[in-house]
Amino acid sequence: MNQPTYYELYKLLCTHNNLKIFFIFVFHLFLMKILVCISCVPDTTSKINFKENDTVFDDQGVQFVINPNDEFGLTRAIWFKEKVGASVDVLHVGQASADPTLRKALAIGADKAIRIDTPALDAFVVADQISNYLQANPYDLIIAGRESIDYNGSMVPGLVAAKCDIAFVNTCVQLEIDGSTATATREMDGGMEVLSVDLPLIIGSQKGLVEETDLRIPNMRGIMQARQKPLEVVPAVESLAKSAIQNFEKPAPKAAVKLIPADDIDQLIDLLQNEAKVL
Repeated sequence: MNQPTYYELYKLLCTHNNLKIFFIFVFHLFLMKILVCISCVPDTTSKINFKENDTVFDDQGVQFVINPNDEFGLTRAIWFKEKVGASVDVLHVGQASADPTLRKALAIGADKAIRIDTPALDAFVVADQISNYLQANPYDLIIAGRESIDYNGSMVPGLVAAKCDIAFVNTCVQLEIDGSTATATREMDGGMEVLSVDLPLIIGSQKGLVEETDLRIPNMRGIMQARQKPLEVVPAVESLAKSAIQNFEKPAPKAAVKLIPADDIDQLIDLLQNEAKVL
């Protein structure tokens, strides 16, 4: 829904005795706008394999989910929507295979989904697409997970902030907003840092922004409503990847477990000293 102009509000006031409608429009005009950037990652219970001589990830049979750090941010955005009033959009850079994951975000409570239709070749491509979208569609608060659990790059939120010249708080574990000012708490070496920042703001979300017990499972009503919510597919701008994956390698298999008698302390010490070399 497009925001009404002041002239449209004036006409509405003049033609309707019911001021409730007028105030609804005014509320919409000044509603805080939140964008949550969503990455689709393999479920941690999925069996991971590679193909083409270990150069391509094999997604056959893999279940994809919302990146956990993004989901913490989405849950906080929905909290703002319910408690203080906000519109919540979710955005993903990728192909149509991600649409079911975006529908899940809508079922959780987001109002609109946007998918920029291009493969997410690397963090630079993703940041280019998001920053270009933000320049044409400004938001008060942009939330992106501090990293995805598949590539662990920790690059996209900072790159977007730099390209758009927007304040950035990474590893954010607490966020409060009062008017046009945000108070953010971030993890740092040795403790926490509390920052006061004017909106607009980009944060790198993680566990602590909300707890795992606060995460929402879509109910039937949310799933049904998600089918009616808009999922907009927008064309990508031209962008070149600056990095490429050469090959993948699985971790070495775990060594066999050695069992020793519970009363053989000498053998335990010998193994820890000479084999494990931890003593």
